[in-house]
Amino acid sequence: MSADEHLDPIPDSFILQPPVFHPVVPYVTTIFGGLYAGKMVMLQGVVPLRARRFQVDFQCGCCLHPRPDIAFHFNPRFYTVKPHVICNTLQGGLWQKEVRWPGVALQKGASFLILFLFENEEVKVSVNGQHFLHYRYRLPLSRVDTLGIFGDILVKAVGFLNTNPFVEGSREYPVGYPFLLSSPRLEVPCSRTLPRGLWPGQVIVVRGLVLQEPKDFTLSLRDGATHVPVTLRASFTDRTLAWVSSWGRKKLISAPFLFYPQRFFEVLLLCQEGGLKLALNGQGLGATSLDQKALEQLRELRISGSVHLYCVHY
Repeated sequence: MSADEHLDPIPDSFILQPPVFHPVVPYVTTIFGGLYAGKMVMLQGVVPLRARRFQVDFQCGCCLHPRPDIAFHFNPRFYTVKPHVICNTLQGGLWQKEVRWPGVALQKGASFLILFLFENEEVKVSVNGQHFLHYRYRLPLSRVDTLGIFGDILVKAVGFLNTNPFVEGSREYPVGYPFLLSSPRLEVPCSRTLPRGLWPGQVIVVRGLVLQEPKDFTLSLRDGATHVPVTLRASFTDRTLAWVSSWGRKKLISAPFLFYPQRFFEVLLLCQEGGLKLALNGQGLGATSLDQKALEQLRELRISGSVHLYCVHY
C-alpha cells in the first residue's frame, strides 16, 4: 500500500492508540480521541521496594502554567502507617474534597496490572484483575485528553483499549490481559498449543502493530490432524476481512477494514456454543459457525503476516 493511497475515514472510536513500553517517569502523553464511556486505560509495571507514592492523573490539557484541571487523580501512598489511595479532582488550581480508599491493593516490590474503566458517570479501577474502587466524575469526561504518570513507579506498558463488546451491558468486570508477558515483541509467525481445545466462554486475544507496507494477516485454528477448520484473514491488497473454511471457501465480513499501516490492533475471538464471535478494536464484527465437537478438537493457534505481535492470550 503506497503512502499516498487514499484511506477511507473511520470513526475515532474504531482507532486504537498504540501502547507505550517502558516510558520514563514522569511521563505525560496525549490520549488520542480523548476519553469517553467504554474506553479503558491499562497500566502495567512494578512498585519499587522503597516507593513512597505515585499518581496517575487524567488531565484536561498538558500545560505547565497554569496547571491543567485534573478530572481524576489516582494517588497510592505507601509512606503512612496504613497505606491507602487518595482520589480527587483539581479544578481551577484548587483541589476538591478528597476521597480516601483504605488498603492499597498494591505491594512494594511486586508487579501489578491496573485497569481504569471509564463509564458514563464514574471511573472504575481494578488491580490485578480485582475491582478496587470507583469514583464519580466531577468534571465532564469529554474534557480529558492527557494522561500523566508521576512518582515512585516503574512502568512497563501503558495501553489504551475499548471495552470487550462481548460483555457489554453485563455486570462482569472486564479482564485486563497484559501487553507484556516476557518480551515486548513476539516472533512472527507465532504458534501456540491449545491443550484443551476451545470451550464456551473462552476468549482469544491478539494484539499487535501493522507493519508499514503490509500484505496480509492470518489467524488460523488447527486440529490435531493439522486440518484448518477456521481461518481469519485480512488482505491489505483489496482491504477485505474474511473467514476462510478448510475447503477454501471465503466469507467476507461486512465491516470497516480496521487494519491500517503502522496502527495498533486488537483481535478478540469469543468461543461460544455453535461457533466463534469476532471483535476488532472493541467492535463486534459477526460470527462463524462451528460445532462444539470441532471446537474441542482445535489444538493449535497460528498467527502470521505483516504485523508485530505484543500479546497472544487464550
